Amino acid sequence: MRITNKIIQNNAITNINGNKILEDKLNNQLSSGSKINRPSDDPVVAIRALRLRTNLSEVNQFYKKNVPDAQIWLKITESAIDTAVGVITDMYNDCTTGSVGFKTAEDRQKILENMKGCRDEIYAIGNAETAGRYVFTGYRTSVPLAFERDTKLNYTITEQLTSDSVSDYTYIDTKDLGDITASNALGNATTDQDVTQNTVHRLRLAYNNCTTTAPTIQYYDSTGALQTVTATTMSINGGTDPYLAMQGAAGNAAVFIPETGELILSDGLYSDLQNVKDIPGTTDALGNEIDEGEIRVTYEKEEFKKNDLRPEHFFYCETPADNVSGRLVYNENYLTNQKDDDTRQIIAYDVGFGQEVRVNTLANEVFNHDIARDLEGMIANVEAVIEMEGIVSTLEGLIEKETDPANTDSLNDRLKAANKALTYLKDKMEKDFEGGITRSQEYLSHANTALTGVGNRGARLDLVSNRLSSQQSNFKTLAEENEGIDPAEVAVELSSVELSYNAALMATGKITQTTLLNYL
Repeated sequence: MRITNKIIQNNAITNINGNKILEDKLNNQLSSGSKINRPSDDPVVAIRALRLRTNLSEVNQFYKKNVPDAQIWLKITESAIDTAVGVITDMYNDCTTGSVGFKTAEDRQKILENMKGCRDEIYAIGNAETAGRYVFTGYRTSVPLAFERDTKLNYTITEQLTSDSVSDYTYIDTKDLGDITASNALGNATTDQDVTQNTVHRLRLAYNNCTTTAPTIQYYDSTGALQTVTATTMSINGGTDPYLAMQGAAGNAAVFIPETGELILSDGLYSDLQNVKDIPGTTDALGNEIDEGEIRVTYEKEEFKKNDLRPEHFFYCETPADNVSGRLVYNENYLTNQKDDDTRQIIAYDVGFGQEVRVNTLANEVFNHDIARDLEGMIANVEAVIEMEGIVSTLEGLIEKETDPANTDSLNDRLKAANKALTYLKDKMEKDFEGGITRSQEYLSHANTALTGVGNRGARLDLVSNRLSSQQSNFKTLAEENEGIDPAEVAVELSSVELSYNAALMATGKITQTTLLNYL
């Protein structure tokens, strides 16, 4: 084949251009630090790079965002529960002190003020939040656990209780002794025989100061039949003492005291509620499991004080909807005994490939309506003792000044009745403090269990974080090895290519100077 000058020129230009392309490629690698600038440079490296970048991006999402967010949530939760444990511990210490009596009135007053502080503080702790999200309220992270101000809003609440909620309660009937003052003592006719100590059957609800709407009590009797009892509402300030209204009452009946949130039960209803028992495997017509050991009490409340727990975080309840007809319904699944994570409102963060860590602690794992109700009961007992001591002191002062024997005898009768009432009230107070020791221990155990759970999840999260840190380092190394260059090696290769390029230019320049005309 005849090789012409044109062929030589074309081949030279092609080869020189190839050298130039290679020089440009090496120059780009050296300046960018990467083997490839486009997928076509090396498809294998490009595909591997995409996979490694995706893996690194996922690890960074877990390590830099999800894990820190989860750690903050758990730390806020742990701090709040730790504070709650401290408040309950104070309650336990107060109960221990009160159970053995008080040496001085100052000691008693100190305990009283401390218990009022515990009552006001315990639920305010539950409004802990992180980045505007309340940590104890399940999926309702925008709704505080407790009311942040006095609120008027009607709730229809259904509490799901057990036989443990039904108990005997000691009630001291002081008749009209509480009305005695220095000016009306002689007109008071209460004697020591009028003062009595009574045992009544009680079911205490989660809230006091309810509406006067009569509650309904639903339960399954020993035959498995659903029973419904509608209570009779009696105000504590009415003409009939509601605590004594069920003494000797026939059948299944109850009296509701809206001011105190208590149901006083007849003997028959008390016996039925104490003996409710679940029969495993029973279902209703829709296939929902029936808990025959459950006692449902439905009642209404519309006035809430600051730091009262919001019902929607604990019970099935209904409340008027805003700007629409009908009502809002909360926790509908509670009535069908569903206990899955969605019903319980468990929040879990993705912290690894196919790995989750639960971050939220539910309100009922730490906070219990009975804590404040027990504190209120003990506070009321202490205040009743203080009030009766004041009446005794008033009567003693009147007797000391009285000169009329008939009046003195009358005042002595009142004093005898007041001292008897004071003895009963002190005995009730000390026994209530004794019971408070056991109850506060239960609350403390409950809170400590939740605190331990948060600590365990935090420790697991730390291990995950360490592992993700290692994974992040590994993926970075692999990505650098896959895409990165050895600068020294590329620089040497670039110098070699530049030398070849320059040599090619020189050789081509000399060859192309010689043509056919030189031989003519």
